[in-house]
Amino acid sequence: MDDEIYDRIIFFADPELNDPVLVVSLEGWIDAGAGASTAMSTLLSSIATETLATFDTEYFIDQRARRPMVRIVDGVTTELTWPEIQLRYGRDRDGADVLFLVGPEPDFHWSDFIDVVCDAASRFTVRLVVGLGAFPAPAPHTRPVRVIGTAPVQSAHLLSRVGTVEGEIEVPAGINAALELGFADVNIDVLTLWARVPHYVASMSYPDAAAALIDGLAGIAGLSLDASTLRTAADEARARVNDLVLNNPEHSSMVQDLETAVDQSEGPVAAEEVPTGDELAAELERFLRGEAG
Repeated sequence: MDDEIYDRIIFFADPELNDPVLVVSLEGWIDAGAGASTAMSTLLSSIATETLATFDTEYFIDQRARRPMVRIVDGVTTELTWPEIQLRYGRDRDGADVLFLVGPEPDFHWSDFIDVVCDAASRFTVRLVVGLGAFPAPAPHTRPVRVIGTAPVQSAHLLSRVGTVEGEIEVPAGINAALELGFADVNIDVLTLWARVPHYVASMSYPDAAAALIDGLAGIAGLSLDASTLRTAADEARARVNDLVLNNPEHSSMVQDLETAVDQSEGPVAAEEVPTGDELAAELERFLRGEAG
């Protein structure tokens, strides 16, 4: 890696870590039900972490698209808080080392960002990288959230431990896809977990998705993690959706059809079951207008 690229990351510590897991959730691409962001914020609130490194904001972030927050006190401008990509470190409940890559998805220089992140992962001998994501899916809220995975060829053996999308599909890529291929190039196992969020609740907070991602992360990485704070919120969110559905016969019929489809299907999710962005947007718009059926 070019010496100039090393300047794009600033380290604040050099801890001795024992085969850590790196968890990745960068904001900016699809995150149905705020599943990934809620999962990450829950993890960071339950695990004491410290900043290991930050990335060059000027180089990676479009500050007009992601404007800093200004603090004004009695008319006096006191400070700006800039968007920041951070690498943090902590330990799970059993003392296992965990790294967290958090913040906004880079706007610029993805290739350089991949190089910097992969170099940092190699430096701390990361044993596994797990990305978190959530997408709208034809799934009912009355069934447990299903988590599927994506991985590069070198890490495809991990997919046997989670669900997959069967068949071929082309969708716009987020930084997770680029990271998957980057980690494969440096021989670090990587898997992205995706929560399948009912498409008709994709625009609202859906804690069930976050809980499913944390449980999936714990299982695939062998970590001791706590998603209990999400359970009450998930029950409350499900009750609100139940009220909306039960008060509209067309909505109820739609959910029953989804229940039947899910209950009859087993194994990998077919690619044709993953709607396009336009289809999902249209379906959500119809639902909000009360036209779903």
